[in-house]
Amino acid sequence: MFESVLIANRGEIARRIIRSARSLGLRTVAVRSSVDTDLPFVAEADDVVELTGPPAQAYRDTHQLLDAARRTRAAAVHPGYGFLAEDPGFAQAVCDAGLVWVGPRAEAISAMGDKVTARETVAAAGVPVAPGSTDAVATEAAAVADAEKVGFPVMLKAAVGGGGMGMAVAADAAAARTEYARVSAFAHRLFGDSRLFVERYFPRVRHVEVQVLGLADGRIVTLGERDCSVQRRHQKIAEESPSPALEPDLRHRMEHAAVVAAAAVDYRNAGTVEFLLDQDSGEFFFLEMNTRLQVEHPVTEMRYGVDLVAAQLRIAAGAEPGCDLDAATPVGHAIELRVNAEDSQRFLPGPGLVTDWVEPTGDGVRVDAGYAAGTTVTPFYDSLLAKLVVHGCDRQQALARARVAVAGFTVTGPKCNLAFHAELLEHPEFVSGHYDTGLIARMRP
Repeated sequence: MFESVLIANRGEIARRIIRSARSLGLRTVAVRSSVDTDLPFVAEADDVVELTGPPAQAYRDTHQLLDAARRTRAAAVHPGYGFLAEDPGFAQAVCDAGLVWVGPRAEAISAMGDKVTARETVAAAGVPVAPGSTDAVATEAAAVADAEKVGFPVMLKAAVGGGGMGMAVAADAAAARTEYARVSAFAHRLFGDSRLFVERYFPRVRHVEVQVLGLADGRIVTLGERDCSVQRRHQKIAEESPSPALEPDLRHRMEHAAVVAAAAVDYRNAGTVEFLLDQDSGEFFFLEMNTRLQVEHPVTEMRYGVDLVAAQLRIAAGAEPGCDLDAATPVGHAIELRVNAEDSQRFLPGPGLVTDWVEPTGDGVRVDAGYAAGTTVTPFYDSLLAKLVVHGCDRQQALARARVAVAGFTVTGPKCNLAFHAELLEHPEFVSGHYDTGLIARMRP
């Protein structure tokens, strides 16, 4: 096992990694931008290196990150999620520098990072994919031609990137032309690649993902699924496990498909295979694979009693994950609510000084927070403040505990969406478990 790890990230995920690394006896090295000086992760790390330059770019500066690892004699790099976590160039640069990369091989990241290549790869292995483009399209005419071949309505998606960004629905050829221009420009600006692909649009779907772990010995195991259908602007805001939409046979088939998809790229370490489940036909289709730790990983940890970050670190070192994953048995029900610095009506971000911060406690309640009283939420990064996770013996108890926890969570200063979560937990569709990705659009028409 290596003795130290540099965390190429910030906020709550940096604190999360520090906690697991400490449990393994590892020395932790944090990096921080000029505006993150007062955040808790900075004080909790054993060593800290300041990143220079514009705050918005600091955590994406490969040269500075590798230099920080060299100066602090860190032996490994954990990227967390976001920033450079799914950048194959960064993964390869870490390995070329003689450091341990806590994640999959650069080749696997690259194969799954291009959405068209990923579709082709898993389809060849027998994983179901939605009807769509066979190649990325780089012109408006090609996008419209593919859309007409697939049949409207369609979804236009950026060929690279992720996080629910760079996509739009088109109901006809005219809309496809309009959306092609908009999405391709967005993809070029955000991901440096304007190519798109076209996929059939399903109006009533669940977004279900399967947690996988590629072990050092080559085996791939699954740790259940998470339902991520509560989304605004195609971005997740609440997750739960198990999915209320899955019967045992469907769950088994989805988990098998996830293993096949991961095996197709010889996957190692933690990853997530995401699927769309069509509510009308009952069919499921491969959506994408996230070659990193997910924001919502605590949902799985609460049900399975497994420390996924510790498993990541051990697998990266070539060791066993530290627990008998084959014998891991899920218990009860878990729900995660993303507490963001945004208003509860339009979900617009609102940074500011945190003047009051009180976290809920109680049985089955966990808070992974990136902020505290006296810290400042800046406009340079994602609006995530904390993740409120609850566990119960069943979904009913988990919902009840979540309601109490939300009521006991106080954040004053920046905008905060706790009021939305209180509303969600009482909404008839969500409470029944019979909802889809259009739930928030119906709540906020």
